[in-house]
Amino acid sequence: MRIMDKERALVTGASSGIGMEIAKILASQNCDLVICARRKNELEKLSKKLTEKYNIDCEVIVADLTTEQGINSVIQKVDEVDILVNNAGFGILGNHTEMQSERQLQMIDLNIHALTKLTHEFSNRMVKKGGGKIMNVASIAAYISGPGFAVYCATKAYVLSYSRALHKELENRGVTVTALCPGYVVTGFQEVAGMKLSRMEKLSAVPANKVANIAIKSMRKGRREVMPGIVNKPLPLVTRITPMWLQLIIVNQILK
Repeated sequence: MRIMDKERALVTGASSGIGMEIAKILASQNCDLVICARRKNELEKLSKKLTEKYNIDCEVIVADLTTEQGINSVIQKVDEVDILVNNAGFGILGNHTEMQSERQLQMIDLNIHALTKLTHEFSNRMVKKGGGKIMNVASIAAYISGPGFAVYCATKAYVLSYSRALHKELENRGVTVTALCPGYVVTGFQEVAGMKLSRMEKLSAVPANKVANIAIKSMRKGRREVMPGIVNKPLPLVTRITPMWLQLIIVNQILK
């Protein structure tokens, strides 16, 4: 049974990677959880572990957020939450014209459509009850245009821009919005995307649990955006002072 004075958090994409680590940290902070992903077994294992270890309530919702049915099932099953973490997302590497359009459109559905609809729904509920916190997981890719990663970079640029705007819109209404912009994180993401990290990329990678810890601290402080990893922090400045033609050449070489 849920204790009403406890925080309650909804975490999407919680079956692995950053989402799983964020769920673990929130559970350790005595938050009740609703964890959502497509993989039922992984979610149930995580729920059991967190429930037993931290004595919290952890509800499991199995849903495919690339579909309208999946998004609506989450909205219908979850009432009020104090924290929303939109972590679910994926990327695929390859030339835009050579990859299936259906898979790329699914990326847009998940990375943009699902995130936007869940944020709209739960931010309205948060405003009505007087407060809440939202974390939208973008990427370091939000700051660049990526040949070979075109749609993914574009979706994450949307997430960052959208989150920045909402941070301002909601700042006087009790709701904070934080965009998390991690660089290379060693998770299952690279396998799905078809990426093989270079030595430099591996050196700059930040462990998922560290990214999650930084993300939660930043969210609780109400920061607008956060980019874990000292190596990654100069990127926004570099992209502002580097001509686009040169950026495209550099990114194209990195992603090859």
